[in-house]
Amino acid sequence: MQELSHYIDGAHVKGASGRFADVMNPATGEVQAKVPLASADEIGTAVEIAAQAQPEWAAMNPQRRARVLMKFVDLLNRDMDKLAEALSREHGKTLPDAAGDVQRGLEVVEFCIGAPHLLKGEYTDGAGPGIDMYSMRQPLGVCAGITPFNFPAMIPMWMFAPALACGNAFILKPSERDPSVPLMLVELLEEAGLPKGVLQVVNGDKEAVDALLDHPVIQSIGFVGSTPIAEYIYSRGCAAGKRVQCFGGAKNHMIIMPDADMDQAADALVGAGYGAAGERCMAISVAVPVGEETADRLIEKLVPRIEKLKVGPYTAGNDVDYGPVVTAAAKENILKLVQSGVDQGAELVVDGRDFKLQGYEDGFFVGPHLFDKVTPDMDIYRKEIFGPVLTTVRAGSYEEALGLAMDHEYGNGTAIFTRDGDTARDFASRINIGMVGVNVPIPVPLAYHTFGGWKKSVFGDLNQHGTDSFRFYTRTKTVTARWPSGLKEGGEFHFKPMD
Repeated sequence: MQELSHYIDGAHVKGASGRFADVMNPATGEVQAKVPLASADEIGTAVEIAAQAQPEWAAMNPQRRARVLMKFVDLLNRDMDKLAEALSREHGKTLPDAAGDVQRGLEVVEFCIGAPHLLKGEYTDGAGPGIDMYSMRQPLGVCAGITPFNFPAMIPMWMFAPALACGNAFILKPSERDPSVPLMLVELLEEAGLPKGVLQVVNGDKEAVDALLDHPVIQSIGFVGSTPIAEYIYSRGCAAGKRVQCFGGAKNHMIIMPDADMDQAADALVGAGYGAAGERCMAISVAVPVGEETADRLIEKLVPRIEKLKVGPYTAGNDVDYGPVVTAAAKENILKLVQSGVDQGAELVVDGRDFKLQGYEDGFFVGPHLFDKVTPDMDIYRKEIFGPVLTTVRAGSYEEALGLAMDHEYGNGTAIFTRDGDTARDFASRINIGMVGVNVPIPVPLAYHTFGGWKKSVFGDLNQHGTDSFRFYTRTKTVTARWPSGLKEGGEFHFKPMD
């Protein structure tokens, strides 16, 4: 069986803790590799090496750092198929989904190639008599990121690309469920010219996370995952004096107005609700049709589309709409929540509980589910299911629909489908959610805008990628300078007083 490694100081390094986690094949339920779980000492070694490598990298001018990222983009495109296949093998998502995972990370790297412009400070000439003021953005030092299983290429690149562009060193602790692609990414970056030790990958569990949070040299921590863990990391990291940004759970609502194109809305819900087996923080998990007639028409459109979804392994190619969920525990939790919906009185319109795939009976496949007549007190509405389950909450009015999304504790993403510009504009203005789609079901911003939710979906002041990422990974220093305007006899400087 394959034994994976850490990547420290420019080389693959075997784990020294003696502890390992299983890396599963979600389609078959079989263990396909072992990944080492780092001890605090191993984390300390990586941090020490990063601290030694960072000053030379920071001293390189931003344009030269950008050239390394430019070469990295070329290598990502060269190895796209290889990366997607490795990602699908460990995560289970289809090859097109896996390639999209890499592509959305690549786009952030492309944005970060603009570092020479993004790192420019401000300058005021003549702020006082003979006085100039200017600011500069300087790197933090050693930064770290803790990334989730559902986007093992995209989210690491969302973190380390801006961190590196700003001149920091970076330690990545990826999910132990699918660690191969992060290891491949650091190899490609070093092939692109990144000095060894500037980016390192250390696999691990809570012991490794706590070591990163507590290490005094690490200046910032980024995290994406569940809200309880996000709260924990944010609290502990801030208490240790670090800059922290944490992104947590989601329960994304899509409001369907009576004037919406119902075919367009149904297609959008199927793609946004069931793509990647629903394991996306921006998945639409709640449909909110306004009015009984709208709800009836929507359900009528949804059912045949959902029943035609093809579920299978990534090896089936383009014949598959989505693959398995990541672990047996994830499957068990999804089905437990589905059963709670039935027990609490929701109408299970499409029932995927008995889904079986011949030849893959031990895989972690979950059939598609559609609930109707869900109420806000039900567990399937309150909790993030993170699976192929779409719930429908019928609203009697636009204001009621708006209130459902606004009152939920999560505020990651939302969407409205309507032909009415006034309604859409009101929705976008009033909704207390970070990312809003208008006739767009998954409103993930492009790389030059920032990604981030509100409420319990985020902890911290700055978002991911876009200009916020350059603010997060730098400190601003402001200089006030005055030079002598001339010399008096005897060599004494003559200064003019400041106003």
